Parts: sequence; structure tokens; C-alpha cells
Amino acid sequence: MSTMLLSIKPKYAKVILEGNKLYEFRKSKPKTGVDRIIFYASAPQKEVVGEATIDEILEGTPKEVWEIAKSAAGITKKFYFSYYAGKDKAIAYKLKDVVVYETPKCLSEYGLNQAPQSFVYLD
Repeated sequence: MSTMLLSIKPKYAKVILEGNKLYEFRKSKPKTGVDRIIFYASAPQKEVVGEATIDEILEGTPKEVWEIAKSAAGITKKFYFSYYAGKDKAIAYKLKDVVVYETPKCLSEYGLNQAPQSFVYLD
């Protein structure tokens, strides 16, 4: 199985690491076999802050995915639907086994010089 490093806004990284956001929403699906996500909190933080195992990947219309994920989405319904405006497909990674790094890491520890726009495969 493989791992991807995901760029995420610090405020959303925080709610994931606190256990209050069990789904990470994206517009595109990764290649098959990705089972772990490492979270990079983007500017102004710019640090790798934790990781989680992907429990399952939901795929459907934005409405279908929201109905399943809304109780643990960690974001507002308004924000969610504005993110998917004009899209007919939504992807949600259901997270489990969240690990918070006691000491945040640098991208260079993963062989990266700069943060990915969305995500990058690590192996």
C-alpha cells in the first residue's frame, strides 16, 4: 500500500488532529492502493503535523457524500457545497488512527523541496 502527503489549511489540519473532522474532502480521487495520508499544514504554518489511515474512500455526488459525512465533516454545509459548486462528483477520505506528531516535521524529511498543490505520492 502507499502513502500520500496532502496539503491542507492549518485550521482544518487542527480539527482533524483534534479528532473533530473525520473526513477529508477532495475533488479528485488518488490512484488505488493509497491507505495513508500525511498532513502538511500549509502557510503560514508550513509543517508536516500528523498522519492518518484511510478507513474508506467515499465517492458520489456532493449531496450523497454530504449525507454520509456531515456529522463528522468538520466544516459547514455552506462551505462544503461552495467547494463542490459546479461539480458532479465528491470524494471523501474517511480517516482513522490519527497520529499527531509531537514535533512537526519539515518537507525536506520526505525528500520534498516545496509543498504540493494538492497532494503527492510518497512511495
